[in-house]
Amino acid sequence: MPDLLIETSLGGIVAGFDEVGRGPLAGPVVAAAVIFDPALVSPRLAAELDDSKKVPAGRRRELAALVRETAAFGIGEASVAEIDRLNILRATFLAMARALAALDRPIDWALVDGNRPPDLTGCRIRCLVGGDGISLSIAAASVVAKVHRDALMTALAEAHPGYGWETNSGYGTARHLAALRQLGPTEHHRRSFAPVAQLVLV
Repeated sequence: MPDLLIETSLGGIVAGFDEVGRGPLAGPVVAAAVIFDPALVSPRLAAELDDSKKVPAGRRRELAALVRETAAFGIGEASVAEIDRLNILRATFLAMARALAALDRPIDWALVDGNRPPDLTGCRIRCLVGGDGISLSIAAASVVAKVHRDALMTALAEAHPGYGWETNSGYGTARHLAALRQLGPTEHHRRSFAPVAQLVLV
């Protein structure tokens, strides 16, 4: 269960970073950064925050709202065009840098989910494999980023019906792949990803 032990052991201002949307065929990649004041963390957040994939959608939205009310946070995106130009890893790091820039204060430490450090200036970086199950601030960043991106994809689904983005968030589900073959790719599809690239080249 994630907690704040790592954050409090490092000292200074610590932000947890996580991203969502590396695997989808459509939409941006989104990163979030969260800074907790341990004295303001509610018992509910401490008990329920976890890797966003393990939290039901309705509860995710509630927890994201609680994080926004009680913590400092920043959200960053990298666009489909940037993903296609840079590759998904570098675009993810760009989204994390933008999340850092969106925070309302400088930080001393960045706790990053994963094993590859992004290029974040002005702070020290510690990578944690499985960090959203270890660090409460990373878990919070995971939830905030997921809720933000899901809402974005739901809005895009209204303008581009048929692909199922309101439920699949742009991932390559059977419905999404069938719609790609039938309707073709939109401007929100990642042309550097194989299932989309194959259709563009046909």
